[in-house]
Amino acid sequence: SIFTVLILTLLVLLTVATFLWNLLVLATILRVKAFHRVPHNLVASTAVSDALVAALVMPLSLVKELSAGRRWRLGRELCLVWVSFDVLCCTASIWNVTAIALDRYWSITRQLQYTLLTRRRISNVMIALTWVLSAAISLAPLLGWGETYSPEQERCQVSQDPSYTIVSTGGAFYLPLCVVLFVYWKIYKASKFHMGGRRRNAVVPLPEAAQVKEVSHEPQMVFTARRAAITFQTDGETWREQKEKKAALMVGILIGVFVLCWIPFFITELISPLCSCNIPPVWKSIFLWLGYSNSFFNPLIYTAFNKNYNNAFKNLFVKQR
Repeated sequence: SIFTVLILTLLVLLTVATFLWNLLVLATILRVKAFHRVPHNLVASTAVSDALVAALVMPLSLVKELSAGRRWRLGRELCLVWVSFDVLCCTASIWNVTAIALDRYWSITRQLQYTLLTRRRISNVMIALTWVLSAAISLAPLLGWGETYSPEQERCQVSQDPSYTIVSTGGAFYLPLCVVLFVYWKIYKASKFHMGGRRRNAVVPLPEAAQVKEVSHEPQMVFTARRAAITFQTDGETWREQKEKKAALMVGILIGVFVLCWIPFFITELISPLCSCNIPPVWKSIFLWLGYSNSFFNPLIYTAFNKNYNNAFKNLFVKQR
């Protein structure tokens, strides 16, 4: 039908756009020396995981969608590879988003302790832990924890073993979800606290013009205020307040999109094996591709809040021309 062709066309465009956009972010970070530092290494790790989702996971998922009854007809070996990379790359993408949120949180609330050297070390540790944890969750079914392929039913899916379902969904989504929600609450609270401090430091409005004279043996200095209000602020405070607002907004949008994209899939993924519920395959596909779309939105959110990326993109295309 025309509707089916339209949906498949959109999925193909989503796959291609996700791969190209994350590849562009990676190329920019590699070519621009100013991006060879924190937090761009976290962005690069996220772009790698999202690019792998588009290159290795989404095309085989599309092949499965095209088959009659959404059956898997590509063999056991390819099924194991697809499921392993699916869990590995998606889990890594989720934890990389969590690492970026934690880095923003520490850079705002611990500016004195969170030095450049400390920030680099912690970011490298977070990247390593992200990929190690993702690999452990993805390789567990290959070591015998549940079954992913059924030749009789031509079915290929993540292991439905109840114990693995609880551990995998908890480690891949629910634990990072709690972390990012806690981090955003702390960032929002810190931003409100500093804004409140700025308001308390403001000078009370004066209803009429006032004169202040300095009494001393030196020649007098007269300051006349002809405005209705006087406010005091320094460039440092203004820059910090703008930085905190920008970070809070970026982390809020990042977390909001992350939750909207993945929470339907992981709710059904957790409930289905535990209650033996029969969820229609079409809804499983919708929730799965909605989660994949998070890999497309991630680089858009990073670059939208960083003018340096936009300038780097322009310079990159100008040099290529």
